[in-house]
Amino acid sequence: MAFHFFAYINRMKYISRWGLMRNTRPENDTEHSQQAAMIAHALALIANRRYGGQYDPGYVMALALYHDASEVITGDMPTPVKHNNPAIRQEYGRLEQIANEKLLSLLPRDLREDYRPLIQHDETTAEWRLVKAADKISAYIKCVEEKKAGNLEFENAAYTIRSSIDRIDLPEVKDFMRECVPSFGLTLDEISEGTELG
Repeated sequence: MAFHFFAYINRMKYISRWGLMRNTRPENDTEHSQQAAMIAHALALIANRRYGGQYDPGYVMALALYHDASEVITGDMPTPVKHNNPAIRQEYGRLEQIANEKLLSLLPRDLREDYRPLIQHDETTAEWRLVKAADKISAYIKCVEEKKAGNLEFENAAYTIRSSIDRIDLPEVKDFMRECVPSFGLTLDEISEGTELG
């Protein structure tokens, strides 16, 4: 018997993000999830090393990797549509739950409970809070890159997303924003300057 979970997840690369925005470079769910996973892993490490955190960085990274998995079935609903109408948000939440159950049903039975916390995430956990912070940071980085390319379409999104990140009361988020995010606004020559390669 064939199990189609991973083939479905592989199709996240066909789900475009920022559907209502003009993009200089399109971004898909696979790219975003990989970047969010990388950032979430770093946030967990920073929290553990500097602030006494007790995170499992591997679990946090996996949670971030699958945080948008339902969108392979539902598609990516633009944030202004999803969050500005409570009725739409509630119905979309139900649709996400149906999509998550469908995805879990595509796994071998003996693996479903291992994937359940990654697909049907508990949004009350500290780990999920890190993932949502990483999700926002990834979105902000996209805005930085678009603005750097001269696309003023992302000006307001950058301001709004940055403001929401600044309200996150986690020192690891503030550290990452201060120490790592500014590099995304630099050219290759600027980030390579003074760095020995090879």
